[in-house]
Amino acid sequence: MLELEPEYLNKIANQLIVISSLLSGFSIAVMANILVSNTEKRISNHILKVTTVAAACFLITLFAMTKILLMTTNGFPFKVENADLALPKIIGFIAFILGIIALSVLIALSGWTKSRKTGIFTTIIGVLSFIAILINL
Repeated sequence: MLELEPEYLNKIANQLIVISSLLSGFSIAVMANILVSNTEKRISNHILKVTTVAAACFLITLFAMTKILLMTTNGFPFKVENADLALPKIIGFIAFILGIIALSVLIALSGWTKSRKTGIFTTIIGVLSFIAILINL
C-alpha cells in the first residue's frame, strides 16, 4: 500500500474536515426537517434513515480526520508512526464513501415523495451524481 507523507495527509484531512462538516450539517438539517414533519409515508421513513446514516458517516469522517490532522501537525507532543495513522485513515475514508453513498440515495429517493415522474428524475440524478463523484475521487 502506498504510504502518504504526513504533510500531504494533513492537507487531505483538512479538506475532508471541511467537506464532511458541510455535508453532515446538511444531512442533519434534512433529518431535523423530516423529524418535525407530520408525514407518515413509508418513503419519508426511508429518507430519514438514509439521512441519519449520511450524517453519522460524515461525523465519523470529521472526527477521524481531525485525529489525523492533530497527529500530523508540527508540535504534536508524541512521536507518530505511519501505523498510528492507518486506523483513523481507513475508518475516515470508509465512512466518507458510505456517507457519499447515503447522500446519493437521499437524492435518488427525494423525488418519490412528490410523484413517479419526479422520482424517476431524482433517481437518475442520484445515480449520475454518485458515478461522477466516484470518477473524481
